[in-house]
Amino acid sequence: MLLQLIIFINLAQAALRQRDTCNDQEINNECLVVCDGEFFECTKNCENSECSRKCFEELDVCENSCPCGADCPTGCVDCPEHPLCEDECEDAQLNNEEYQICLNEAIYELDLCLKTCPPDIDCHNLCYASYSQQLFLCPCFGKETTTTTDLSTVTMTTTDLTPIEPSDVFILVIPKKVDESYLQSGDGFLQISATINAPDNYYADFAAHALVNGKLHIFGGNYDGTKIARLDDCTLNELTVRLNEQREIGHAALSIENGKKVLICFGRYGESIITCEIFDGSTTVSTYAADWTHRHGGLGLYKNQPTSVGCFDGKHQKAETLSATGWTALPDHPKRASDHSLVALENQ
Repeated sequence: MLLQLIIFINLAQAALRQRDTCNDQEINNECLVVCDGEFFECTKNCENSECSRKCFEELDVCENSCPCGADCPTGCVDCPEHPLCEDECEDAQLNNEEYQICLNEAIYELDLCLKTCPPDIDCHNLCYASYSQQLFLCPCFGKETTTTTDLSTVTMTTTDLTPIEPSDVFILVIPKKVDESYLQSGDGFLQISATINAPDNYYADFAAHALVNGKLHIFGGNYDGTKIARLDDCTLNELTVRLNEQREIGHAALSIENGKKVLICFGRYGESIITCEIFDGSTTVSTYAADWTHRHGGLGLYKNQPTSVGCFDGKHQKAETLSATGWTALPDHPKRASDHSLVALENQ
C-alpha cells in the first residue's frame, strides 16, 4: 500500500513539472526516466517512512540536476558536464559510429567514381563534388564541432570550409529518354553526356525522384507505376520493394528526416490519388492521406513540414501541410497552379 502511494505521488509530481522554457526537452525527458528508474529501485525495498523519505530526497536531487531542472533551467547550456549533455560530434571521427559509417561510405563511393573516370578532369571534379555533397548528409556536418589533436584543440565550423562554387556542382538530368541523360554544371557553362543504364529507355518517364541516404531513387512512372529503383554508379537498379499504390503520373517525392526517408504522395492511376506513403530505403509504409488531391501539385517543405499546393489543370487553389497528426489546410494559394516546383527558402 505504501509503495502504491509513493508511485502515485511520484507520477503526480511528474505531471506537474514545468519545462516549457527549456530547449533540451528530449534530454530532460531521458534524464527524468533515469531518475524515476533509480527512485523505483530505491523504494522497492523500503519498509518504513524514513527510507521512503530518503528516496524522495535522492529523486529531487536527481531531477534538479537534469538539463531543464532547477540546477540548470535552460538545459545543457547550464550544465554541459552532465553525462547526457556530452557532444556527440566531439572527435566524431573517433567516437561517433554513425559518422564513421557515413564517412566510409562516402569514401567508398568516391573511390568507385574516380576509378571509373577516363583521364578527364571534368569527370574527376564531378566525383569530388558528389563526395562533398554526400558528406553534408553525414551526422555532425553542418554543426560546430570540436576536434582534439595531440598538439591542440581546434574548433571548426562549416564557415571554415571553402564554399562550393556553382561550377563545381553538376546536376544530373534524366529526361524522358534515359539515353539522352546529361550532367549540367551549376553555372550553366558545361554539359557532359551521361550514360545511364536502365531496363528500358523510358524507364524514368514521369517517375518522381528523391535522395535516400545520399542515393538517388526514382518512384513509379509510366513504365511501372509501383517500381522503386536506385541509381548505383551509372545504373538504375530496380528494388524488390514496391510502392503500395500505382503512381503513374503527377505524383511527387520529398526527402524527409534529414534524407533518411522519402514521402511519396498523390499521382494518377485511372483517377487522381490523395494517398501518401513513406519509404525508408527498404520498406514502404502508408501514412496520412490528404483531404485534396494534389496531382501535379508537387511537394516541398514549409516551416520544415511537407506541403503541397494546387492541382492538375488548376482545378483548385488548395494548400495543405503534413504534420505528425495528419494533413492541415493552409490558406488557399492566390493562383490556380499546376506542374510547378516547390522550393523551401529561409525567411530573409
